[in-house]
Amino acid sequence: MTKHTLSLTDKLAIDRTRLANERTFLAYFRTFIVFLSSGLAIIKLDMLIEIRWIGIMLSGIGPVLFLIGLIRFLYVKRSIKKYYIS
Repeated sequence: MTKHTLSLTDKLAIDRTRLANERTFLAYFRTFIVFLSSGLAIIKLDMLIEIRWIGIMLSGIGPVLFLIGLIRFLYVKRSIKKYYIS
């Protein structure tokens, strides 16, 4: 692969892409926190015993969302380094 000289516009575009990747990961992380905390709250409250299954489901979905976000973040980060950073 030949090394290309990047213009300032290209360098700024790479920085914007990197920042967008971080924002997306943080959105996944926020969603993970909300799902996990909501699920645990439903499980802990005795007056919500009828919908405890929803709490268990939310508590299970939260870590899956976190893993999806982490894998996606690392994949995009590696792609940026591979194709754009010399």
